[in-house]
Amino acid sequence: MSWFELDHTHDAGARCWVEGADGHESFPVQNLPLGLFSDGDSGPRVGVAIGGFVLDVAGLVDTGLLPDLDYLTYMVHERLNELLALGSLTRRALRHSLFALLTDRRHEAAVTPFLSPVVEVDLHLPCEVGDYTDFYAGIHHATKVGKLFRPDNPLLPNYRHVPIGYHGRASSVVLSGTPVKRPMGQLPGADGPRFGPTERLDLELELGVWIGPGNSLGCPVPIAEAAEHVAGFCLLNDWSARDVQAWEYQPLGPFLAKNFQTSVSPWILTPEALAPFRGPAFARGAEDPAPLPYLLDAEDQAHGGLRLELGVWLQTRAMREAGIPETRLSAGGTDALYWTVQQMVAHHTVGGCNLMPGDLFGTGTVSGEAAGTEGSLLELTEGGKRPLALPNGETRTFLQDGDRLRISATARREGFAAIGFGDCVGEIIA
Repeated sequence: MSWFELDHTHDAGARCWVEGADGHESFPVQNLPLGLFSDGDSGPRVGVAIGGFVLDVAGLVDTGLLPDLDYLTYMVHERLNELLALGSLTRRALRHSLFALLTDRRHEAAVTPFLSPVVEVDLHLPCEVGDYTDFYAGIHHATKVGKLFRPDNPLLPNYRHVPIGYHGRASSVVLSGTPVKRPMGQLPGADGPRFGPTERLDLELELGVWIGPGNSLGCPVPIAEAAEHVAGFCLLNDWSARDVQAWEYQPLGPFLAKNFQTSVSPWILTPEALAPFRGPAFARGAEDPAPLPYLLDAEDQAHGGLRLELGVWLQTRAMREAGIPETRLSAGGTDALYWTVQQMVAHHTVGGCNLMPGDLFGTGTVSGEAAGTEGSLLELTEGGKRPLALPNGETRTFLQDGDRLRISATARREGFAAIGFGDCVGEIIA
């Protein structure tokens, strides 16, 4: 079965007996994202989001309620790396088994004890992140940022030929909700650098990609097989200190401006759940070069893109204190990604680099071409020259202490149940 094909688990008419699951804004039974949770009784274990509940998958496996998946006993505790390593056949089998349990009331009595309200459990970073790579696949982001620094040559010549990326810091990947401590660094000045807290703290709205089986050292992943190595997706905010970045990025690229924290949402949406929301790869213009053969595959070009609606929301401390709700700063979509995730996998490994289960990719900032679809304040404020007006009269060029930033994503398509990612949130502290 191809990674973009549909089956009965995508039926919009399917009904779940869990209260509140049908029509849930993010987690109806058609989604079933994977995560890691714990409660007062035991340590972290694998769960699935269903409506406002977490279903204890580890408990179901351990007690035999998933008899065809009893081999997962040692792969559903502590972290998801081992489960993701098993690939699409196991993910699909687990999805089908859980879908059957949750849509047939005959299983309600047996399964209900394994449901916990999500507000009563602790969620954890789903994987032990061995490596983290951040790409630069949002062409409109790359163009808009390029115009700020190189008005006459915004997009460098290699951009349309090679998926650009850099090696990020895995140790500072954290779960949504973790406070963001304003980082220190060298800041550019008229008479040379000075040292202090960043004055240009920014967000980067990205899609996160969790790696599944991985590959052996020295064995590239062909583009036609790359989808098998993608275990799922999340939201990712690659917080950025733009002033530190401006001073340090030449000649080797981002360093302290990016390594202080990267936030991810807790749930892993599987490729199977997102199958209805596939679309063609980015439509290249007549002047654009065709991808080199190792990056070109007919199925990937036809189905390798994702169609997700993205949003950025901000609430300042003053807004919270006055009871003013968050305000939306931006609304865009993942159709702005110039390179597909499969092309990122193929390129990352073409030199022989070995990916490992639980490795994390960021797509790079996803920004649309139109105004109001930007995925960073750097673009929204044109480098700080055009402050944003907020509902309470405040303005923002970059993030200030006490600001609470939330990014979201929803997948919609006529004839299918909408599914969401949950939120990725961070609050800035001094």
